[in-house]
Amino acid sequence: MLVLPALVGLAFLVLPLVGLLVRAPWSTLGTRLAEPQVLEALRLSLLTATVATGVCLVLGVPLAWLLARVPFPGARLVRALVTVPLVLPPVVGGVALLLVLGRRGLVGQWLDEAFGITLPFTTAGVVLAETFVAMPFLVISVEGALRAADLRYEEAAATLGATRWTTFRRVTLPLVAPGVLAGAILCWARALGEFGATITFAGNFPGRTQTMPLAVYLALETDPQAAIVLSLVLLAVSVLVLAALRDRWVNA
Repeated sequence: MLVLPALVGLAFLVLPLVGLLVRAPWSTLGTRLAEPQVLEALRLSLLTATVATGVCLVLGVPLAWLLARVPFPGARLVRALVTVPLVLPPVVGGVALLLVLGRRGLVGQWLDEAFGITLPFTTAGVVLAETFVAMPFLVISVEGALRAADLRYEEAAATLGATRWTTFRRVTLPLVAPGVLAGAILCWARALGEFGATITFAGNFPGRTQTMPLAVYLALETDPQAAIVLSLVLLAVSVLVLAALRDRWVNA
């Protein structure tokens, strides 16, 4: 009795991807990928996603360690707040970023007046939008790895005279390295595919804020074939990410 709805569900998920492959302009694929606007959107997407992932690593790994190893009042509330961007509509996230970091936002107004720094509708704004929506993936992955790690290794390092920083750098990080790597890959893929928060907070300016998803949206109105080509690139990246994390899903 469960086979029929299972097959329908599988078809529902797979058929749109098959349709994308069937309708792709394979004969002109190379030419379209070499178009300047496509290359520029791809370059900007790779750059911003990589920088956003770096920011997530710098901020997210310590945050995951705090949630996993330091008991403090309100830890559950903090963990819930960290995971909010996972379920929050990205457009709402973009609006929230505007209210905080916009030229008249809570922090953005001070940045503009004191340092002349304006973040919305800039490449830096793209990085911030991608960081906001992608960091929870890294935090969740690293926190899970930290909770699963054997504490005896860290305790042994402490008894041998290692400082907390040395223990974290030489023992803890190597133990959770697979979780950090998996989280970074998921974080990078999520940043690469971000749309809602980016277009709301950073806009859609070619060469400055127009990433691949935004280019797909724009091309769909003027050149559907170009939109299909850009979509194929994002699909290929998604498949590569799943392939890179295959062992993690299988073991789970």
